[in-house]
Amino acid sequence: MSFRDRAHAGRELAEHLRILQEKGTLPDPVVLALPRGGVTVAREVARALGAPLDVLVVRKIGAPAHEEFGVGAIAGDDPPLFDARALDQLGLTEEELAPVVARERAELHRREQRYRQGRPAAELKGRTAIVVDDGLATGSTARAAVQAVRRREPERVVVAAPVCSHEATDLLRGDADDVVCLMRPSPFHAVGLWYEDFEQLTDDDVLDALHGS
Repeated sequence: MSFRDRAHAGRELAEHLRILQEKGTLPDPVVLALPRGGVTVAREVARALGAPLDVLVVRKIGAPAHEEFGVGAIAGDDPPLFDARALDQLGLTEEELAPVVARERAELHRREQRYRQGRPAAELKGRTAIVVDDGLATGSTARAAVQAVRRREPERVVVAAPVCSHEATDLLRGDADDVVCLMRPSPFHAVGLWYEDFEQLTDDDVLDALHGS
């Protein structure tokens, strides 16, 4: 099984979440998209649930010279959330990664300003925060997102994605109240393998999704 594109995946995920909503397990929801890829998925979810759509910018911290290998993540102005096992494997220290963290923090703030366009963050206190991405490989960025969301005092935090690895699901169950995933293939390899069209999105694509174009 695979998804045609992110919009198709979002509609499939939205149908599953709508059933949960009808059962009363997602009261007063707010949908929080992890850009860039999660925004198209989250737009479909927000439409189906009749919920507001907001953005939550999270940045992966990549290993020096191997940026695709994530060793942690940051959300907002929270301290970095590192993967201790990955640091040990690579012989890295948190101090050595300080320049990477600073660079990613600057890019995070740039994206927040661009995407929000002056709008305040959605109020989450007492509500159900649904954190949506297009897929969860390691779960590290989603975990950073969940911990940042918790500080805003929602009643519940749910992580939802069309496709997830078993590793990511297990990791997030310790932080989120629920993890909703349509597919958990094994072996997993990469999120993009489970989409026919996995074209990289731009800032303009994100803006179109968030602001209704």
